[in-house]
Amino acid sequence: MALTLLIVVLAILALGYLRAPLIVWTAAALGGIAYGVFAGGCHIGWLIGAAVIAAVLNLKPLRRALLTGPIFGVFKKITPAMSQTEQEAINAGTVWWDRDLFSGKPDYQRLHQFPAPKLSPEEQAFLDGPTEELCRMIDDWKITHELKDLPPEVWQFIKDKGFLGMIVKKQYGGLEFSNYAHARIVTKIATRGGTAAVSVMVPNSLGPGELLQHYGTEAQKNYYLPRLAKGVEVPCFALTSPYAGSDAGAIPDFGVVCRGSYTDPRTGEQHNDVLGIRVTWEKRWITLAPVATILGLAFKLYDPDRLLGDKEDVGITCALVPTEHVGVQIGRRHWPGGSAFMNGPTWGRDVFIPLDWIIGGKAYAGQGWRMLVECLSVGRCISLPAMSVASGKYASFVTGAYARIREQFGLSIGKFEGVDEAMARIGGMTYQMDSAQRLALTGLDMGEKPSVLSAILKYHNTERMRKVLNDAMDIHGGKAVVLGPRNYLARGYQSIPIGITVEGANILTRSMIIYGQGAIRCHPFVLREMKAALSNNAAEFDDAFIGHIGFVGSNVIRSLVLGLTGARIAGSPRSGATAQYYRDITRFSSAFALLSDMAMFSLGGSLKFREKLSARLGDMLSALYLATAALKRFEDDGAPKADLPLVKWAVEQALYDCQQAIDGFLDNLPNRLLGLALRPLIFPLGRHFKPASDKTGTEIARLLMEPGEVRDRLTRDVFIPESENDAVGVLNHALKAHIAAEATEAKLRKLQRDGKFKALNAKGRLDEALQGGMITQAEFDMVTRARRLKREVIMVDDFDYTLTHHDTQLSERQPV
Repeated sequence: MALTLLIVVLAILALGYLRAPLIVWTAAALGGIAYGVFAGGCHIGWLIGAAVIAAVLNLKPLRRALLTGPIFGVFKKITPAMSQTEQEAINAGTVWWDRDLFSGKPDYQRLHQFPAPKLSPEEQAFLDGPTEELCRMIDDWKITHELKDLPPEVWQFIKDKGFLGMIVKKQYGGLEFSNYAHARIVTKIATRGGTAAVSVMVPNSLGPGELLQHYGTEAQKNYYLPRLAKGVEVPCFALTSPYAGSDAGAIPDFGVVCRGSYTDPRTGEQHNDVLGIRVTWEKRWITLAPVATILGLAFKLYDPDRLLGDKEDVGITCALVPTEHVGVQIGRRHWPGGSAFMNGPTWGRDVFIPLDWIIGGKAYAGQGWRMLVECLSVGRCISLPAMSVASGKYASFVTGAYARIREQFGLSIGKFEGVDEAMARIGGMTYQMDSAQRLALTGLDMGEKPSVLSAILKYHNTERMRKVLNDAMDIHGGKAVVLGPRNYLARGYQSIPIGITVEGANILTRSMIIYGQGAIRCHPFVLREMKAALSNNAAEFDDAFIGHIGFVGSNVIRSLVLGLTGARIAGSPRSGATAQYYRDITRFSSAFALLSDMAMFSLGGSLKFREKLSARLGDMLSALYLATAALKRFEDDGAPKADLPLVKWAVEQALYDCQQAIDGFLDNLPNRLLGLALRPLIFPLGRHFKPASDKTGTEIARLLMEPGEVRDRLTRDVFIPESENDAVGVLNHALKAHIAAEATEAKLRKLQRDGKFKALNAKGRLDEALQGGMITQAEFDMVTRARRLKREVIMVDDFDYTLTHHDTQLSERQPV
């Protein structure tokens, strides 16, 4: 009897783990019961009952009549209503690798079949040519402190070289670069100056250019796109209002369909008695608005006289309005902290525009929200994530060099464990950010519009940017506190809130958007069930519901089996150091899928108001994405063994974060009995995932402080000036000189401890060592150069009494 029971249990576990279809479960169950009846003496009633249940489950007409039909009636009543904006947001974009992570069984072969991102020869030439030249033209201190704008020659260079038309197709005179190239160009510029990066980034992100290419009429494309590509037109897009930030669907700006007259500012022609819109708006935080020549404008359109159709409330609409048009107000500026990019308000009252200024023309009246969220799923993968990656790469480059050059107690500060712990976070998070964006960009260039992944990138990259820059500031200490041309961190640090706030505030993105979209779009059955309810399609609901029940049952078994075995029975596409990571991700993918279903089951429509729980579910999905992105990047780079500390930190931290999110979810699930029941399924042997070890962290810190391939790969696209007179450019020179002089400096310290010197300062002791034959002339020259460059690195600016002019002869003062 015990053996029979064991066989039954093993069979159930095997069928559940392998996700056997319903017919296989049925056949196995009937076979087992038949064996019990005919060989084990069980009552024939068991077999009859099982046959009845099997018939109900497998014969669709019977199943629909007795089981799924009644459930469908209840489901239709409890399915939460969605607003039009919610429906359009959910329908926006596509699902891609995020669907695999939601499946409980990611297909890693598919992951590694995605092409590694790369630049075309034309894109590489642009990155190495005009982008490098633009970076050399940027003086960020002058821009942010003195001019509070880009110099005219920089603006002109940006326009002339096509930076504003990177996404515009070549048929319209644009560069038509890939999303990957677009992101890398923005990243490089951002490592030199945030103001220039934002000025280039915005016209290539969500705005008139993107919207026109997807939805514009042929006349609009033919007129505007060539002008946008060459910088003849400078665009901005006005969505956010003082009363509607993250809740963009609540914008109070409105337009009323009517007849009127206007003068076209582009041609000077007068048009009388035409059908158009009288628009009133007040917008703020609109990047490039103060200098824009064309205003993309989002507003709610009303048609009280039914001049367009039978709807009075037409919906959110997007239009293109020349800023020279009568009634358009621009020119005033906001001042975003740490940057000087053009940003400001725009407003207008009862401004009449013709219908053909609607993007896409009359046919797209009321389609604005759908247009915006579809384009946002692309833009949020590129702009702010690229700026965040730039911050991570830049912080890794400058902090690694500074921590090796700067000494305290005769030791490079990067060798102190407290500092190397912070440096490990800088390197590890930079690897995570870069990997996450690279994978998403691969999807974009394959034609995907991964809306869920774009939300993950927006939130997690900007949050990691915040942490990385905080750690870099801490390590630099006083060097990063004093403002001036020598301070290469402060402006980026001051700008952190910009990335956190725009394109969907981070609190909202984490607590509502990531999982709010992911739960419906990525789940293999939920959206099918909801659509079936909305369309009253009982047959489709039947298929989806039965599949959903099997999915839940399988994930219960998979979570338990993978937890009991430490996921060692799960498959892995790679052997060696990273093999177990794939297995652990599979384990947590099954657990995440199970918890998602249990959350929706126990909370129903109220889940979207349980933002803390939704945020933790989003954290789980995000952690799985970050882990798989790091593994994909490692393989794309050729699996270099030297990079293992970085990939280990990135993946182990992501797995630990996933574990903590699961733990917090289980602790706070309102149905406490359900939470208690789920815990032993997911953590049958307890929680054993830990962040990366101190040893791994120290290895990363050493890699950041040592010139070499690993450091170069991690900090690729950081603009590095060649001049020793540049605050960033001097770092590489100083780092190499410092390393070369370390042995001689150690010799000098020993000589000092042995009482060989009479001089009271370092310069005097160095002279004594040379004169006394204790060091060679070559060693003397080497140490002298290293010390001079070290001084250039560690000194901070001072100013006259009015803080107007900094001391340009600072390096010439006689050092102690």
